[in-house]
Formats: sequence, C-alpha cells, structure tokens
Amino acid sequence: MNWPYELQIGWRYTRAGRAGRRNAFISFISGVSMLGIGLGVAALIIVLSVMNGFRQEVQDRMLAVIPHVEVLSADGNALADWQATAAQIRAVPEVGAEVVGAAPYIAAQTLMVNGSDNIRGVIVRGISPADEATVTDIAAQLKDTVLKRLVPGEWDVVLGIDLARSLGVREGDKVTVVLPEPQFTPAGSIPRTKRLNVVGVFNAGHYEYDSTLAMVQLDDAAKLFRTGGPTGVQLRLKNQNDARRVGAALQAALGPQFAVRDWTRTNNNWFQAVELEKRLMFIILTLIVAVAAFNLVSTLVMTVTDKQSDIAILRTLGATPRSVMGIFMVQGALSGVIGTFAGVLFGLLVAFNVGWLVAGLERLFHVAFLPSSVYLISRMPSDPQAGDIVPIVVISLLLSFVATLYPSWRASRVQPAEALRYE
Repeated sequence: MNWPYELQIGWRYTRAGRAGRRNAFISFISGVSMLGIGLGVAALIIVLSVMNGFRQEVQDRMLAVIPHVEVLSADGNALADWQATAAQIRAVPEVGAEVVGAAPYIAAQTLMVNGSDNIRGVIVRGISPADEATVTDIAAQLKDTVLKRLVPGEWDVVLGIDLARSLGVREGDKVTVVLPEPQFTPAGSIPRTKRLNVVGVFNAGHYEYDSTLAMVQLDDAAKLFRTGGPTGVQLRLKNQNDARRVGAALQAALGPQFAVRDWTRTNNNWFQAVELEKRLMFIILTLIVAVAAFNLVSTLVMTVTDKQSDIAILRTLGATPRSVMGIFMVQGALSGVIGTFAGVLFGLLVAFNVGWLVAGLERLFHVAFLPSSVYLISRMPSDPQAGDIVPIVVISLLLSFVATLYPSWRASRVQPAEALRYE
C-alpha cells in the first residue's frame, strides 16, 4: 500500500525517535509525553467510571427502600380512602400505564430509646406488608419472612440493621418510641411514649436507611401518630427515570389538595452534589491530559532542531512547506494516538476490575477505603459508560493535534540554504 510520503516519513521519525541511540533524549521526552497522555486518559476513565458506579449503586439501594413517587395529603391529614386515591391516580391518562404498584403509608420522625443512653432519631414508617411488596424491593424480599410478623394490634417493629446495632437490641427485645406530640396529665405535659416489640431486622445495604428506618404495621402507626389512617400513597413505576415527569403530571391532575414528591426531588441535593463533583473531576483530570499533550511541543521542537538537515534535503527534492508541516504533525499526532488508546485500554482494564482490586488492597493493608457509615456503601463500584469515554478520547486527540501545530509550522519555515550551511 502506497501511503502519502508525509505519513511514511512521519511514522519513520516516530519509530526512529524511539529506537535510535543518537536521539535517546528526544525518545525519552516523547515516551514521557505518551505516558502522561495515557495515564491522564486512564485516570479520567477510572475516576468517572467509579463515580458512575457509586451513583448507580447508591441509587439502586435507595430505590430498594423508597418508592418512585409519593402522593400525600397537602394538609398532612389522613386520606379518606387510599384505594380511591390510588384509582384516581391510575385514571390520569399520562400516568395510569406507568404505575405498576401502589401502597398506603404513614411516615413520621420520632426518637427511639433503649435504656437511658441509647437514643436515636428515627423515621417510623407505617406500612401494609402485602401492598408494600408491590412498591419497594426490600418489602418484596421480606414480605414472607420479617414483614409477615407485623401483626395489627401487637405493636411490633422491624428495624434497620444498623439502627438495631446502635440501640443494642435484637429480635425479641423491646424499644420505646418517644412521640413529638406531648401528653397532658394533672402533673403537666409529658412526652408520649409507646413500647414496641422488635420482631426482626432488615439490611437494605444503604446506611442512611439501615440506621434510621423502622417499619410498623399501618394500623398501629395510625394509632401511634393519631392520624386515623394512611396519610399518603406510594407508587412504583415501570421506569424509575420517568418519576419526575409522572410526578409533574400527577400534581397538575390532582390539584393543590395533594402534594406529589418523586425520588429525584426527595434526594435532590445528593444527586446534584454528585453531578457537580463529576463535572469538576472531569475538568481537573482533563487539565492533566492537556499538560501531557503539550509536552509534545517540546518533543517536536527538539525533533525539528535535530532534523533540520533532513528538512532541507526534502525541500531541495521538491517538498513543499505544507508537506514538511504534515510530516511533523503526523509524528506528533501518532504519539497522541498511541498514548490515548493505550490509556483507554489501561483505564478500561482497571475500571472493569476495580472492585476486586480495591478489595485485595483492603485485605492486604487491613484498611477499609469505603466505610459504609461515611460513603453509604462498602464496596467500590464501577460503571464505564461510552458517554464519558468518547468525549475523553476526542478531547485527548484534539489536544494532541493542537500541540503539533506550532512545532510543525516552525519546521515548514526552515530555509534549506540556512540549514545546510554548516553541514
């Protein structure tokens, strides 16, 4: 195959610059440039993949415990008939086909006490175990085991595993719930309390819920908080990503007497923080790639200085300044391409195996890089996405190409007579 001579010579200079003894220093600088580009690209891919995996992992565990959409009375009072409200929701044209599960609920913040020292702020959620199983994954997993023990009138409670651990209780023990509404007696107002039987624990894998959530039977919750019935309806959708659209349609259809919340708004601050952090990390690591790419400038400048006699001979044989410029652009671009794709391969190799790599390092050094109490999850997830990798490759190649322009232009300005004067 007869390639254009600019490509042939540029490829020859790239190989010679790497292998020739005479140009060992130039070869070293060129290798460092390619290594820097490769490491920068790999770092970008690994970091963004881990951030994608972290976001997806936390989101999945979060949605295993909470519904996609919540519809509740705007004034906080009980719904007259939650099933009628669910039917009204399904009757909304844009919503009905999307809803695959509905369940009543009551939720309130309280204090939970065991002894005089163990006091924790908790969210007590009143549920109907059979209906709840159609809405959340954790209820579907536990409906025939732990949640089956929630019997109306028995005042039973199921605790998150970290909440039970922090209170120092286990199955068969009792805990005391301190309610925010006071009880008035002849001696004055005192906190209203209720003793509950711990009949089981659950492990959602999400520290925030495992450490703060307690589930009781719906009728018991209605008596406990004096609501008279469920205060809202939870919905599960076919596609969790449609929650915001469905929530907006419901709010418009149901009117101001209902408040509609979807999971993206309930946890909006967390998701915005993750997205902002991802953008900032992309910018910071792209600057590392840029520094490495512009190291190609010094490599090509030294190559142009070293190859002035070759340039002069090419010009004498009829090569145009444009052709000479093309030769050195090819040389620099090839270094960028090699560095970029080597970085992509290494980055993907690490990104797809980062979970067991981190686990191995934790076992080797006896440390926990991801304590669940801080990072919500205890393992390193990774989710490489083409939407991140393609822009990384394009930016790296573009920066490498831009870095070749000035040295190549300098090469095209070399005058044959001046270059050969002292040869």
